[in-house]
Amino acid sequence: MTEVDYDVSDDVIVVVEDTDLPRRLKDNVYEELEGRTDATVEDADELAKAVESRYVDTRVDPLDPVGTVSAQSIGEPGTQLTMNTFHYAGVAEIDVTQGLPRLIELVDARKTPDTPMMTVYLEDEYATEREKAHEVVWNIEATKILALGDVSTNVADMRVQISLNEDTLRERMIEPEEVAEIIEDNLGVKAIQQGTQIQFGPEEPSYRDLLQLVEELREITFKGIEDISRVVIRREEMDHGDEEFVLYTEGSAFGDVLEIEGVDASRTTCNNIHEIHRNLGIEAAREAIIEETNNTLAEQGLDDVNVRHLMLVADIMTNRGEIESIGRHGISGSKDSVLARAAFEVTVNHLLNAAIHGEVDKLQGVTENVIVGKPIKLGTGDVDLRMGSTVPDGGSGRGSGGETQAD
Repeated sequence: MTEVDYDVSDDVIVVVEDTDLPRRLKDNVYEELEGRTDATVEDADELAKAVESRYVDTRVDPLDPVGTVSAQSIGEPGTQLTMNTFHYAGVAEIDVTQGLPRLIELVDARKTPDTPMMTVYLEDEYATEREKAHEVVWNIEATKILALGDVSTNVADMRVQISLNEDTLRERMIEPEEVAEIIEDNLGVKAIQQGTQIQFGPEEPSYRDLLQLVEELREITFKGIEDISRVVIRREEMDHGDEEFVLYTEGSAFGDVLEIEGVDASRTTCNNIHEIHRNLGIEAAREAIIEETNNTLAEQGLDDVNVRHLMLVADIMTNRGEIESIGRHGISGSKDSVLARAAFEVTVNHLLNAAIHGEVDKLQGVTENVIVGKPIKLGTGDVDLRMGSTVPDGGSGRGSGGETQAD
């Protein structure tokens, strides 16, 4: 008998294990029965059979056109999506692409989203203490010179003068000496620092070089991550009822953020599926595609799309170990069928290249069979009947009704 780690009787185990349920659903049945102390074997049998019946009903039948059904399932509500939405649910300060543009971004597998952002969760005291949370904020948000003080130019002496703000330095935990050192390393000049005053200039007196130094100075990141321009901190209630601080960022640098002390790497995420792929692997990227498409639809009240259709899209995009777009540069453009490729985009190019290379189309898919007027290889179109003279039980080739038998 199968061993299970649940507090149920042997008779219950026999009943549940006798079903054709997958392991995950069997475990769910055990968990439900374990929580009901008054459950009998008959109750277990009834519950297991009810789950099995529902499971069988929801399975896809052989030769069902799952791709076409998924395309319709996602495409129809996709027409109801707003064309341009720039906001993030619950965080008014962060602009994020939503609606149809976001859905297109995902299926096109764009290298960088129009509005990259991250949701950063914190752990331990960083999640509950505001001061600790702000430490993480300043380690993430890019700190430029204009956030630290005022910059002016002294044309007479050909010097750039910086007046640092003491309160800002203290808040962001940066010393004036650090600022001067970073300026020297990045601009290759000799910076003179006295208290909160820093000045430097070009080696040779030149107004153009002076202005160039000011421009380069504004681009230097003194603390934080260069790609993240802003971080919004919010106190939110979690599923377990406790409140904790959550950070939302404009810009993303997923790998760098995961290494920062205080960041909960197990929950932190970003809306760039390629960054997730690089740092966490293809399985995580697949989950991100499912989650992002689901959230995009749910954001606009279209959450009745079955998640399995979104899972099929994510599977197709990731099943080769890389993220491929659904388009002529990705999945549609790499199909084996010449006619299927030609039916999608740049028809003449595909047909010409196929003719030059002597490609053969075996007419195994839907599109190519529709083009040539043949039944598609799905549903009843995949069933072949042939006549035969052999009859069971040594008959004469005629059934009881006088009809020829088919194999």
